[in-house]
Amino acid sequence: MGRRSSEQWARQPDRPDKVAVDVLVPTCNRPAELAVTLAGLAAQQEPGFAVVISDQSAGQPAWEHPAPAAMVRVLEAQGRPVTLLRHLPRRGLAEHRQFLLDQSTAEQCLFLDDDVWLEPGALERLSQALAELECGFVGMAPQGLSFLDDPRPEQTAAFSAWEGPVAPERIRPGSPEFERWPLHNAANLSHLSAELALQPGDWVPYRVAWLGGCVLYRREALNDAGGFRFWTSLPTDHAGEDVVAQWQVMERYGGAGILPSGAVHLEAPTTVTDRRVEAHDVVLRQDSA
Repeated sequence: MGRRSSEQWARQPDRPDKVAVDVLVPTCNRPAELAVTLAGLAAQQEPGFAVVISDQSAGQPAWEHPAPAAMVRVLEAQGRPVTLLRHLPRRGLAEHRQFLLDQSTAEQCLFLDDDVWLEPGALERLSQALAELECGFVGMAPQGLSFLDDPRPEQTAAFSAWEGPVAPERIRPGSPEFERWPLHNAANLSHLSAELALQPGDWVPYRVAWLGGCVLYRREALNDAGGFRFWTSLPTDHAGEDVVAQWQVMERYGGAGILPSGAVHLEAPTTVTDRRVEAHDVVLRQDSA
């Protein structure tokens, strides 16, 4: 179901029985950033999607602030179902993502961080790519547009497009594949897209170490690989939960980044300030023990 335009907003919308994508947005203490993220979603046309926002703010939930509240109303007027959930106490990033995954019923689910704006058409490009590639996930690494004048050819040298089907891969620290991680720094993907002379409508899948901020999964593949259920083995303060989930999906189904990236990082201060525990150091060490 496409987006309802403004002449239809006051009509009673039909709540769709089924959508192609569930957009899952974890948020905490970021009402301004969340409003921008929701504004990006409101600019998407196809495919039909629903939004689930799970808030772990210490005080007032973000959607009660005027700007995100307005964007929630816009999405609902457009015919996009929006579910607002409070999820406390905080048990860590992985547990929060698993909670959101448990709310999803669509074939595809997009984990979208609360500080990422999507350009119009980005969701359609991601959904089309996932359907055509038939892998476990695709993603758009968010770009820091303050770095558009800072090309980093030494970091983009690891770029490698997928030629043919996306294949399963095993990624671990120290492996050659792990060294792809600098691809997603700064505005590297924007510079790569310019170098490849991509035209409107073009998209290119490429090999990744992992992706953060904007990742579209085949929900069945993510659940089959374990989702984020490893949260029970982690302390509350940890980082890198998305890395573990993606590596587990990649080993079974493969995963790819998509150029161009239509995701923009808002470059707000991180809310993950304690990075002493990397999830893969705990979870994958246990798996190999």
